[in-house]
Amino acid sequence: MAILLFFTGHWYLSLFGQTFYLHRYAAHKMFTMSPFWEKFWYIYSWVTQGSSYLNARAYAILHRMHHAYSDTEKDPHTPHFFKEVFSMMWHTRKVYNGVLHGTAEVEEKFLKGYPTYPAVDRIADSWMSRLFFAGLYIAFYVVFAQYWWMYLLLPVHFLMGPVHGAIVNWAGHKYGYRNFNEKDQSKNTLIFDFLMLGELFQNNHHHAGARPNFAAKWWEIDPVYPIIKLMNRIGIIKLVPIKSTGR
Repeated sequence: MAILLFFTGHWYLSLFGQTFYLHRYAAHKMFTMSPFWEKFWYIYSWVTQGSSYLNARAYAILHRMHHAYSDTEKDPHTPHFFKEVFSMMWHTRKVYNGVLHGTAEVEEKFLKGYPTYPAVDRIADSWMSRLFFAGLYIAFYVVFAQYWWMYLLLPVHFLMGPVHGAIVNWAGHKYGYRNFNEKDQSKNTLIFDFLMLGELFQNNHHHAGARPNFAAKWWEIDPVYPIIKLMNRIGIIKLVPIKSTGR
């Protein structure tokens, strides 16, 4: 029971940092926040992603490229040019590392409006930090795992961020239904996205990229949006008025 609770907790805490902070804030600026809260959530995303930490600047740039060139050869993570998900994510990794390390040419229009904390990144993006968190995961399993098969969950802990990305970018552009006739292949995979906290409403999101509620129809549920509304109400964030429904 402890292992399953730990796995579920890590899955959703890490995923919340990805969808709330990296995606809706860093990439899209759907809301604003004070410098304190910006740094708080930056560190939160590091701690919850742990060994699979993703840099906010590189994440934001890749995601903006994804919207600008969705499901074309310039999309850093479309499933439609790869036979399986591992090849897609290996390609995404190469593009991500090129952006992160400055070896890839990035268009000027993608280079603004994301949080950067180099002092945090020097620790969070180091091998020492990644190995430290991996060691914590292993230690927890050594103490609490009751069956051998539980250790098969460890690779998911090690690669939590990329695993989330693989599910969203593969399933969200291959499986499901479409509310809007976008030029790409984006789809809504679930009507209540309990698995990926709203991220699998890809068709809705590609139709209205600035909209903080990824659900669009009355019967769709984005579980993160009520949390965003609560944070806006109590002053942790301030929602940005939506000027248009375009990307």
